[in-house]
Amino acid sequence: MGLFYLFGPGGYLILIGIAISMWAQARVTGTFNKYLRVRNRRGLTGYEVATEILRRNGVTDVQVVQINRKLGDHFDPRRKVVRLSPDVYQGRSIASLAVAAHEIGHVLQHEEGYAPIRVRDAIVPVAQIGSNLSWILVLAGLFLGLTGLAQIGVWLFAAVVLFQIVTLPVEFNASSRALATLEGSYYLSEDEMPAAKKVLNAAAMTYVAATLVAILNLLRLMMLTNRRN
Repeated sequence: MGLFYLFGPGGYLILIGIAISMWAQARVTGTFNKYLRVRNRRGLTGYEVATEILRRNGVTDVQVVQINRKLGDHFDPRRKVVRLSPDVYQGRSIASLAVAAHEIGHVLQHEEGYAPIRVRDAIVPVAQIGSNLSWILVLAGLFLGLTGLAQIGVWLFAAVVLFQIVTLPVEFNASSRALATLEGSYYLSEDEMPAAKKVLNAAAMTYVAATLVAILNLLRLMMLTNRRN
């Protein structure tokens, strides 16, 4: 099955997807590590900036906690918790502040009822099912000669692609909010802002890459099912 997946119809799409993913991950890791070594002039930690932005926006029901996972920073809207990696939570670098402000940007999106994030949240259940079952259904349908089953798998994976596409404006908007807040509230000086932009732009590329990979995988599934048909 592994060889069929890689060298069957459209196998080159998988190789392209792997290359895109590796490039995006290398870029975000390299940029983050570079500016992780550049201390912000005010000496603030990511935790301090995150909690201060929440306070300024009147958000009192969201916690900011530390997790032990590098680049695992995220906002959990169900539990109302912003989870920051040690380098961001405790860090006093430009990268630390940029990432912390970005995650608070997601909090503010939920507080304001930002439309794309509502759409993304609505797609999550189907996207999760598609992520877990789509390939199983497609391959099972192909091997068993059940075209309908394979098509269901393709449609489920299409939900994954839709989720990735909707995620893009959500992430770009959170970064725009972060940069505006960092500059407008003077957490970072004017000459520190370009570094923060580079960190957030590199992070955004991982979502662009994930979307491209999802689209390539969808094309791959369509090629497999159409060939059998």
